Amino acid sequence: MRITEAAKRLGMSPRMLRYREALGLLPPTREKGSHRRFGPEELAAVTQAMDLERRFDVSPAELAFALRVLSEPAVAQAVRDLGLRIGRIQAPRRALDFEKEKALRLLRQTR
Repeated sequence: MRITEAAKRLGMSPRMLRYREALGLLPPTREKGSHRRFGPEELAAVTQAMDLERRFDVSPAELAFALRVLSEPAVAQAVRDLGLRIGRIQAPRRALDFEKEKALRLLRQTR
């Protein structure tokens, strides 16, 4: 189906559907002549994205960025670094730190 019919079925404007495509929230398939055809898979992907946006109260752009974080290691590392810096996430404990803390607890118990 063409974009107008797909947008109608999804309850959005064709412009919003094009915006979602530009954000990378649709499977990357096009027909000859660069016209996009929407089938069950594309409609299901948009529906799933809309469900995630509602459930987690995020915008399409925020969801697109989350996908980028998951798929690009450099972006994931930059976001992780920021999270550590502002205290939103904690640095993973190293095995040596865990063993050190365990040894100190044991020493305190024997006193």
